[in-house]
Amino acid sequence: MTGTKFQNLPPLALPLVYDSFMFRLFPSVIAITLLIGALPALAQKTAIGNNANRPFSQGIIYGDTLYVAGMTGGKDGKIPEKFEDEVKQTLENINVVLKDAGISFADAVSVQVYLTDMELFGRMNAVYTTYFPEPRPTRTTVGIAKLVGTAKIEITVTARSAALGKAKKKKK
Repeated sequence: MTGTKFQNLPPLALPLVYDSFMFRLFPSVIAITLLIGALPALAQKTAIGNNANRPFSQGIIYGDTLYVAGMTGGKDGKIPEKFEDEVKQTLENINVVLKDAGISFADAVSVQVYLTDMELFGRMNAVYTTYFPEPRPTRTTVGIAKLVGTAKIEITVTARSAALGKAKKKKK
């Protein structure tokens, strides 16, 4: 602020010049801040999957992210007796939601696995690795006491893809 315009001002006047400039700039700063803060609100949640008669959505698309609800290996109300078949059916149930969103296991970025018996971890992993290509998503595996019915495994997935945002725009 040492240009010719401010050269003859006493030193105490410089903060006043700066303050008057900021006062003129302030409405623009507020408008930009409000706009940036509102951007997430512009994205809408879209439910996908078979949500009939459920108190939750199987999947929610928000922006370029898909959140898949916890899935078990149930099909037609029955859980397979063999654990590997249960894991496979769990992942197939997740795949239905991924496909409904137009994406695949390759788009998964985070997975949570819940097992009622941690001794099943190796057997779960043997099936799991056939579904998720490299680089595999981050994963948390937790041992829990019980799941609904006779299920021994439940899996949730979070996936991201630019295609999700584009697909939503096309549907509108």
